[in-house]
Amino acid sequence: MHIAQKSLVVLSGLAALALSTPFVARSASEPAPDKNSVKVEGGLGFSEFKGYEGWQVISVSQHNNVIAAVLGNPQMIRAFQAGIPGNGQPFPDGARMAKIHWVATTSATAPTPTTVSGDLHDVGFMVKDSKRFADGAGWGWAAFQYDAATRAFRPSSQEDHPPQDHDAKCGLACHTIVKNRDYVFSQYGER
Repeated sequence: MHIAQKSLVVLSGLAALALSTPFVARSASEPAPDKNSVKVEGGLGFSEFKGYEGWQVISVSQHNNVIAAVLGNPQMIRAFQAGIPGNGQPFPDGARMAKIHWVATTSATAPTPTTVSGDLHDVGFMVKDSKRFADGAGWGWAAFQYDAATRAFRPSSQEDHPPQDHDAKCGLACHTIVKNRDYVFSQYGER
């Protein structure tokens, strides 16, 4: 067989493989996978935080190249407005928080250098349920990494930054330093 014939056979084989292999990339118009089906061990998952995107802002933070918005459900906001945790009272069962992390970037349109949110990095959740999470100081935690290529979330792991166990107690070890604040770092900012 001549080189030209061999090349044609190889190209024909590659074309047949390409035609027979399903294309797995998502188009921008294709809906993202249902994040409400993603859970960590212990069952804590996105489905328990439906609507978090519209919750009120508690505070914002920045750590290195990641910025975050900390949001609270109405019960959490009412607790903060009542003086919890500064008044020594614990947060009530049902209080929920979401923390959305984005990779920090510089605005392409602001007149001066301004840091803004870029690509979504991960989303974390906390829920107060003293019966369900008695072994977690009454709190359940969940952290989910975002993959922009697939537009899907997955439970965080020890390989992620920061490292996370992928169960509902993943935040307890870190949050024990604010035990006197009912395990909550965030402070409700003045309005």
